[in-house]
Amino acid sequence: MLVIEDILDRAARTLKIDPHVIRERNFYREGDTTHYGQEVKDAGRITTIWEQLKQTSRFEARCNGIAAFNEKHPHRKRGIAITPVKFGISFTATFLNQAGALVLVYRDGSVQMNHGGTEMGQGLYTKTRQIAAQALGIRLETVRIMPARTDKIPNTSPTAASAGTDLNGAAVLDACVQIRARLAQVAATLLHCDRSLIRFEDGRVFAEGLNHEPLSFAKVAETAHRNRVPLFAHGYYRTPEIHFDSKTATGKPFHYFAYGAAVTEVEVDGFTGEHRVLRADILEDVGDSLSPLIDLGQIEGGFIQGLGFLTLEELLWDAQGRLATAGASTYKLPSWPELPEVFEIAFLKRASEPGVVFGSKAVGEPPLMLAISAREAIRDAIAAFGNGGPVLLDSPATPERIFWAVQRARPQKEAPSAEVTGVIHG
Repeated sequence: MLVIEDILDRAARTLKIDPHVIRERNFYREGDTTHYGQEVKDAGRITTIWEQLKQTSRFEARCNGIAAFNEKHPHRKRGIAITPVKFGISFTATFLNQAGALVLVYRDGSVQMNHGGTEMGQGLYTKTRQIAAQALGIRLETVRIMPARTDKIPNTSPTAASAGTDLNGAAVLDACVQIRARLAQVAATLLHCDRSLIRFEDGRVFAEGLNHEPLSFAKVAETAHRNRVPLFAHGYYRTPEIHFDSKTATGKPFHYFAYGAAVTEVEVDGFTGEHRVLRADILEDVGDSLSPLIDLGQIEGGFIQGLGFLTLEELLWDAQGRLATAGASTYKLPSWPELPEVFEIAFLKRASEPGVVFGSKAVGEPPLMLAISAREAIRDAIAAFGNGGPVLLDSPATPERIFWAVQRARPQKEAPSAEVTGVIHG
C-alpha cells in the first residue's frame, strides 16, 4: 500500500496535479473487480468517506492556510495529505476461516463462554461477551469467558487477520441461538403462548403483546434443567463464499472490505529535519460497532503504531548481520511527543455490513495504513521547500532522511562567476 501511495504522489507532482485528485481518480467504482478477480462491493463507501472527511476536516480551507503559512516561513514548512484505505478481511489461507465455541448456561442463569480466540488487549473478550449477552438477552455481568483452551475448542485458528471477532463472535452467536431456541420453547410453555412471541431482554423473558408477568432468565433456565432440556451448545462458523486458487492467483479471498481515510497535517523544520504532527482526522468504516469505545481505541492505536512504523522505527544491522536496534534503548517507539496535537476520529454512519455478526466490521489492522497520510504530509511539506516537484523519501522518515530530502528539494544556487569572486582561471 505504501508503494502504491508513493507512486500516486510522484505521478501527481510530475503532472502538477494535487495528489488527492490523483488518488480520487483511482478509486474503485461499483462493479469493478480487483486484479485477482473479486468484485468490490460497496465501493461507493470510500467515495462517501472521502467526501465527508474532506468536509469535516476542512481540507480545502486548510490547504489554503498551509500555502499562506509556507509563503511566510522559509525554514519551516507545513504539509497536508489525505489517503484512503481499502482492506480485505479474512485469512488468505481459506481453511483458517473457521471457529468454534462452547456456551454453557447454568441453573442460576449465569453463562460460561468458551471460544478459540486469544485476548491480547484488543478487546476480543469484551466483544464476544457482548455478543453472548445480546443474543441471550441477559446482562453482561452474568457472562463469564474462559481463557482459550484446546481441550474445550480444538483446532483453533490464529487470532489474526483482524478476524477474531468475526469468526469467534459468530461461533458464539451460533451456540447462543441454539440455546435461546430451546429456552424459548420452555418459556412459551410457562407463559401459555406461541413460541414466536417469546422475547429475551435484560435478563427477563416475556411474551410480546401479552400482559403476562415476565419471567427471569434464571427461572427459565431452572425450568429447562428440570425438564431435561440441554443448557449447553457447541457453535461453529465458517466464512461463506470465499476461495482462492494460488495457481491462477484468482478468487474471492476476502469476505468484505473495510474502508477508511485520514487527513494528517505536519510541520517540518528545514534545519533539523524534525517534524510535528499537528492534526489527524480519521473517518473509519466499522459497520455497526459492537463496542464503540474499543473500536475507537483500536483506531487510535493502529494509527499511532503506523506513525512509529513510518517515521521512527528504523532497523539497523551491524557488519556481522546482527540487529543493532533490538531493544528499548536503541529502538524508538511512539510516545506522547509523537501524537497528533489534535486527533479527531469518527465512524461512518449507517454502515451495517450484511453477513457479519450484528453488522459489525473488523477494526484491527485497517487503521495502521491510515498513517500513510502522515508520511505523505511530510513529503508535501518537503516539496514546499522547493518547486513542488517529486520528492524521494525513504521510510521510515527519520529526521536525517527528512533533512536530506529537504536539501534535495531546495533550489540549487548557481555557482558565482569569476568576475564576482575575483578568481582567475588558468
